[in-house]
Amino acid sequence: MSFPLNFNFFLVCTVLLAAPGLAAAQTAASAQDLTRATEMNLDVKLMFPSPVPDRIILNLTAEPENSVAVNWRTDTTVQQGIVEVALATDGTQFIQQLRKITATTEYLRTRHEQEPAVSAHYHSAVIDGLTPGNVYVYRVGFGNGWSEWFQYRMPESTRGRPLSFLYFGDAQNDVKSHWSRVIREAYKKMPEVDFMLHAGDLINRHDHDIEWGEWFQAGSFIHATVPSVMTPGNHEYRNVKLSPHWRPQYNLPLNGPKGLEETCYQVNYHDLKVVSLDAEQIDETPYYAQKQAQWLDSILTHDARRWTVLTIHYPFYSTKPNRDNLELRNRFKPILDKHKVDIVLQGHDHAYGRGMVSNSPSGQNRRAQLSGTMYVVSVSGPKMYNLSEDPWMFRKAGNSQMFQIITIQDNQLLYNAYTAKGELYDSFILRKQKGEANTLVNKTPNTPEKR
Repeated sequence: MSFPLNFNFFLVCTVLLAAPGLAAAQTAASAQDLTRATEMNLDVKLMFPSPVPDRIILNLTAEPENSVAVNWRTDTTVQQGIVEVALATDGTQFIQQLRKITATTEYLRTRHEQEPAVSAHYHSAVIDGLTPGNVYVYRVGFGNGWSEWFQYRMPESTRGRPLSFLYFGDAQNDVKSHWSRVIREAYKKMPEVDFMLHAGDLINRHDHDIEWGEWFQAGSFIHATVPSVMTPGNHEYRNVKLSPHWRPQYNLPLNGPKGLEETCYQVNYHDLKVVSLDAEQIDETPYYAQKQAQWLDSILTHDARRWTVLTIHYPFYSTKPNRDNLELRNRFKPILDKHKVDIVLQGHDHAYGRGMVSNSPSGQNRRAQLSGTMYVVSVSGPKMYNLSEDPWMFRKAGNSQMFQIITIQDNQLLYNAYTAKGELYDSFILRKQKGEANTLVNKTPNTPEKR
């Protein structure tokens, strides 16, 4: 999308007026970048920040029942970031009880191929000391530039209370035009979820600022009101280097192996442990593959929860013909089997498939319909691959954008998979039995498989 020259002139004037102390060279460079972006018919509104916060997002912390993390972006004229937070009230009385939290501010300059450079300040903070079950309001900004007020309900910490989340496979391509309806349909279907989980390949080119802007625009206010966790995919990497945007724009736990901060980590609810493994570093780096395996075994041994959800971009079992991640299974499946991990949420293969595979230490390819770990591959964006006939899949779909709603309560996990139109396509229940593998109850709708 291109904008008329007077729009870009307005943006340049905004930068000049808002930042009289900026060096002349930096201001001139900003004007040149804006002009070049217009000449290249790039989406200026998505690329370039302003003094008003954008790309606002909540992330889960390691202890999500008493804190939440928040990130946002501004232009470089804004040297500091503040979070204002208060217990929500029925009216605007909350503004009399504001708590202010100073953010950490980080400078980032990126340039994708021959496109103009984008310079920004990314601000991050943790809102801690929150009470489970309470509703809070917050806004972010500094000086004269502030966001709107957002509202967020903290999860209950009571044992046995229901906990729900949305799961998305790869968004990746045409995110603004085609993925936006999926995340919005998911939110409309279940707005009271506790978090969203993204299984990698959020965008297509790791350093392309416009694509990251499209991802944030597609989710809009949802990102700022429903916390997210995300595991990186291969498209968040290039030459084994993580996207320069990843750590500045997200605020994920730092409790994984050293060197894999915010890509390999754990989140702990009272009844649920969510684990992210960095698939690309497993695939490309034997050192980090071994480190992640040791770490995973340790946390599941010493800090177990009733339910364990693991997310990783590369699938243990593929939906794509002639693709098989044998080395991944050989290294990690014995750990999943040992600890009876409940469900593995994956992406990468751009089709939908799910099946329960037995927790047998000797039979890595044995299929069991009634007990074991559930493996799921899904895709939420428009890019599709051919669908295999591999017998590990109990239910599968090709050429279908999907999203999933998962609810855990007591000894039961309810899983529902929906198409982009919001139609139920797949459903099952996992029932936990002490000391034994989970029991599967299929509730699949009586509709033909999509091919």
